[in-house]
Amino acid sequence: MDPWRAAIWSTTQQIQNAPSVQILQDLILQNSAMLQTAGCFRRVGSCEEKTRLVEEYLKWYIIHRNSTAIERFKAGLETLQFLTALKEHPTVLTPALCHTEVKLSAEQVENLFQPVLSPQGSNMRTQEDKARTYWADYLLDCEEDNSAVTLEEVLMFAAGVPCVPPAGMSPLPRLHFMSPSTSKFPMANTCANILKIPLLDSYTAFKANMDFGIKNSPGFGCF
Repeated sequence: MDPWRAAIWSTTQQIQNAPSVQILQDLILQNSAMLQTAGCFRRVGSCEEKTRLVEEYLKWYIIHRNSTAIERFKAGLETLQFLTALKEHPTVLTPALCHTEVKLSAEQVENLFQPVLSPQGSNMRTQEDKARTYWADYLLDCEEDNSAVTLEEVLMFAAGVPCVPPAGMSPLPRLHFMSPSTSKFPMANTCANILKIPLLDSYTAFKANMDFGIKNSPGFGCF
């Protein structure tokens, strides 16, 4: 949460939880500039008015303050009568337009990244198959909190997003393999949704290097 939103949240919580009229009035005076901007700065006569005061401010902050942007967004949705269809069938596009917090699973992440493999029977393919088992075990450890890294951090490192967007991912994520001479730590191309994992001799080394590489990546982090 950015500092400005954190300050607003803290202030509205203090007003909402004010135990007496005097404390409520003091809080209103302390935050007069904020409340005046929203047009809801006034003297209150009872604690019952605090809820309405907070509701008025939040309505201004969320809706009225952004009215121009909202109207432009609605105008854009009117193209090809999309807004009309959306009003008539509001639940159809809910998954695409409204964010839903869905916790990632190890199976989901494993299936998301399609491996790019060497020809069957080659020495490289044998190493890649072993690395795939390490990769699957690593994702399970992330899911079960047996790793310093979360599944969301794995996806952020590889694709620059902490969750799968409603419209899916394009290009489709791919899993590449690297020999130790190239790198012992994971690498990623977030523009192409490519994750490169090292070919190592043991799962212990693989897990330690994956944790270190993802946690110390300077490019992306979960926010």
